[in-house]
Amino acid sequence: MTTIDQQALEVGPPGGTSRWTWTGIPWWLVGIVATLALIALQVLTQERWREGFNFIVGGLSMTLYVTLGGFILALVLGLLVGLARLSKKTVVKNLAMYYIELVRGVPVIVTILFISIVLFGRLFQIIGIRPSFAVRGTLALGLIYAAFIAEVFRAGIQSVATGQKEAGASMGLSDRQIMRFIVLPQAIRNIMPALGNDLIALLKDSSLVSIIAVRELTQMTRLWTGRSFAFLEGFIILTGFYLTLTVSLSLLLRWYEKRIQVPGS
Repeated sequence: MTTIDQQALEVGPPGGTSRWTWTGIPWWLVGIVATLALIALQVLTQERWREGFNFIVGGLSMTLYVTLGGFILALVLGLLVGLARLSKKTVVKNLAMYYIELVRGVPVIVTILFISIVLFGRLFQIIGIRPSFAVRGTLALGLIYAAFIAEVFRAGIQSVATGQKEAGASMGLSDRQIMRFIVLPQAIRNIMPALGNDLIALLKDSSLVSIIAVRELTQMTRLWTGRSFAFLEGFIILTGFYLTLTVSLSLLLRWYEKRIQVPGS
């Protein structure tokens, strides 16, 4: 029986080395694609589902805006805080640690409310400008994720071998040049998976800005279900949007990680 099963799974001429097995199929991806296909079928064939999709999709651009804007801010600020975290100056190091622990110790939704309404509300009132809540939510997510990304950068920088830094110093490079040309390029390569995970997490957490009435995907779903009472259809469509975005981003990041991977590592 075992011989028959092996022959049934064998591809190519008898005695060849090429084999195909069921275990080689990414079944998790097949399941995700099948789920999305079922949702798409409902949207294409059911009027109510189509109506919900057409309304909810209006929040897609805002979701991407909040995600990308927040992530870019988090990268820049996270790098600066991560470098401060490694500073030899006690005051600078402790200020960086204070910021990281303060942000990480408070729930994300509470921090969004405080930054968007209280902190930025007072600040913008003083300087005389009134940015939209979309801008406030984007800034809030950027400040929040900067604390997490700062620790990622710190770990990445510390993962670079000391010998690499010593080699740069022996060539007469300054500390800044060593960090820029030797340490950071290697650190960024090492932390790419962690940064990718943070980007996906930020994409999902962008739904939290709906609490301040930013019309991204989740808020648009709440508005449509509130008037149509089609909660099942609305939130399944919303699930389809987030699944499509996160899985596509995950596959793209995996491909990019393989592109930048050092051969033999």
